[in-house]
Amino acid sequence: MNLKLFIYTIVSSLLLLSFNTFETKTPKTTNLMISENDSLLRHVVLFKFKDNAPDEKIKEIENAFNELPSKIPQILDYEWGLNNSPENLNKGLTHCFFLTFKNEADRAIYLPHPDHKAFGTLLDSYLDDVLVVDYWTK
Repeated sequence: MNLKLFIYTIVSSLLLLSFNTFETKTPKTTNLMISENDSLLRHVVLFKFKDNAPDEKIKEIENAFNELPSKIPQILDYEWGLNNSPENLNKGLTHCFFLTFKNEADRAIYLPHPDHKAFGTLLDSYLDDVLVVDYWTK
């Protein structure tokens, strides 16, 4: 066997092996019973803080929201972040919190949940605006 053919055979074999052993991470929602034609219910919350809201209070609110998934088991998934869009179309909304529920029943448990209500009391003096959008994924 010539050297080029030998190298080609080795490289091809390694590529095939790497594809066979490649492990993909599946989201934790893969095997769940999902409502609304196998989609997920998203709950998007956007905050605009008052100009005079102290940084330490904003951090306290961020931390409190981050604790909700550990306190409310109906929250299937959660993430959050700060606006960094260069388009300047956020209308002062700076914080985005993104929650996922399996169904409307789980969201209905979350909304009046005592831990969610307690979190809401932290916001009264510091929020200038809030926007909430819920939707079924397509």
